[in-house]
Amino acid sequence: MFTGLVQSVGTVHLCSSGLLVDGLTDFPTIALGDSISVDGVCLTVAKLTANGFLADVSQETLSRTTLGEKAKGGGSVNLEPALRLADRLGGHLVSGHVDGLGEIKSIENIYNSWKLELSWENHLFGRYICEKASVAVDGISLTVAGCSQNGIVFWIAVIPHTWENTSLNTLKVGSKVNLEADLIAKYTENLLSFSQTQDLEKNNSQNQPLTKDWLSTHGWN
Repeated sequence: MFTGLVQSVGTVHLCSSGLLVDGLTDFPTIALGDSISVDGVCLTVAKLTANGFLADVSQETLSRTTLGEKAKGGGSVNLEPALRLADRLGGHLVSGHVDGLGEIKSIENIYNSWKLELSWENHLFGRYICEKASVAVDGISLTVAGCSQNGIVFWIAVIPHTWENTSLNTLKVGSKVNLEADLIAKYTENLLSFSQTQDLEKNNSQNQPLTKDWLSTHGWN
């Protein structure tokens, strides 16, 4: 589990044994088996290197996130170590499980901030977006400043500190990013859906016609 507060920016490369994450500076000490958020993707440290680590990565991860494309050219990635129970939750709860890709639609430099407009590739995830909701963009905890009615298109305001200390400043219009919707929204939706299904099954059971077979099944002989 992570908070979406980036600790360092590194680079990522494809190699025969997986992904090489390199160029770690001012990053907490890591050990074999540690979980690291790499552009919002939870990866496990499989081997330590002089300036980073190697991580095993599945084809599923490469195909459903931006890591595969970024690794071809040594792209910049945001890095965050796993959350400890004693840490402050400065951002929001981020699992490191990317929901889908987003695309940068516009970048506008406005007074003391940057306005980034994004859209979900998979429009179904728009239902998790609302004004002032949390969203993880390439592993960065950000707040939705506004959105379209269906949530497919939304925009965020990025302060100078975040802009200068993450990979956001390398993005261009058309760039793809990893998006993770708020965990609380997804769990709430799942629980409500389950509750509604249970209620429907209960009502259907109660509305069954009273027959000899029904009575026999329920203990009336």
